[in-house]
Amino acid sequence: MTPHHRLSLAEIASGFCSGALTPEVLVESLLARVDEIDGRLASFVSVDTDGARRAAREAGARWAGGVAFGPLDGVPVGIKDVIDVAGMPTRCHSRTTSDALATRDAGIVARLRAQGAVIVGKLATHEFAIGGPTFDLPFPPARNPWNLDHHPGGSSSGAGAAVTAGLVPLAIGTDTAGSVRNPASACGIVGLKPGRGVLPVDGVVPLAWTLDHVGLLTRSVEDMAIAATALGVDLAADAPGRVGYVRHFHDRDMTASAEVAAALDRVAEALGATEVTLPPLGDFALVNRVILQSEGFAAHAERFRERPEQLSALTRTALLAGAFTSAETLIAAYRQRDVLTAAVDRAFDAVDLLLTASSLEVACRIDDPEEIARTYMLQARGPFNVTGHPALAMMAGLSTGGLPLSVQFVSRMGEEGRLLAAAATWEAALGGPAFPPIG
Repeated sequence: MTPHHRLSLAEIASGFCSGALTPEVLVESLLARVDEIDGRLASFVSVDTDGARRAAREAGARWAGGVAFGPLDGVPVGIKDVIDVAGMPTRCHSRTTSDALATRDAGIVARLRAQGAVIVGKLATHEFAIGGPTFDLPFPPARNPWNLDHHPGGSSSGAGAAVTAGLVPLAIGTDTAGSVRNPASACGIVGLKPGRGVLPVDGVVPLAWTLDHVGLLTRSVEDMAIAATALGVDLAADAPGRVGYVRHFHDRDMTASAEVAAALDRVAEALGATEVTLPPLGDFALVNRVILQSEGFAAHAERFRERPEQLSALTRTALLAGAFTSAETLIAAYRQRDVLTAAVDRAFDAVDLLLTASSLEVACRIDDPEEIARTYMLQARGPFNVTGHPALAMMAGLSTGGLPLSVQFVSRMGEEGRLLAAAATWEAALGGPAFPPIG
């Protein structure tokens, strides 16, 4: 019998429907798993045991009465702690926030509750979703279930760790420069950033208003299709179509490790991809940086004025440059964003899907800040926060050191279904989702 923490969303719904499994039993099992192993992972910053049990009982009654809301009814979910959940604090992994309880659910949490999902608790992040991990914050950083000495990606770090370790089958994160796709890449799971505006961002503590997206993390592509559909993502475009390989991102603009490059070539061959060209990766990175720093400082200027010493050193370094960015520079970045977006749109005249690197190296050790800073920049996710196009990251294989390698797919606006079609093809070639030693 498959252990509860390895059940897919389809298996969970089937069990609920047949009565072989109940939401109450599943929630108790996963709460016990959190108690058992999360002391080592640090993926959760708070767990709402009573609320989860209550929601599970209500979901159980609906399934028993034949009036379940859908496949997410009774499913345990974790929420990144920059997203408001009514009755829980939103601390953002920061000393500058309070323990005041949110009075209303964020838009994405309201959608989850409308589907009957069980909110288990709030998940670790980096301070205000900026970057990390660091050890000068009020909560410890989450760790990678494949190797606890390595980081799990971020800033939706707890979301990646919790899904990978089987603490929840679905987690909600945010993605401003790749923060859903980074943990998916580092942890070998599936991370979807739908197109800009597809999932609501109200009730999310902002990092950069025009770059912020809400995204989903699941263990498998099938799970992602179930969750995304339930939450309002249109997956009607259900074939990958013609695939364009943006090789220059990782072999000319930046340099990927040999193992990552070889894995990307294998994915490209499996999908019959042909090479295409976009603007250089550095052009996207510059625009992302200017906008993120400027909007990020504006979003958190009060904290810098009133209690900067309570912010982490990384947060201060990352955002303070935004205080000195001129209006001329910011407006130029906004205009260049339009140019870059148009260039990506033109690429879709020749192909239906883009294949790119996600992380150019595997996740490094969590206790090496210099290596974290170096490798965090070696990524190709930020371009699609700049342009807003849908993007999905997933495992491309395992390194010789036993850590996940990754790949990213990008589609036209409104064609998230192509991402999942390509991802399903590659996942099947890998033999299905992989499980880490901890799970």
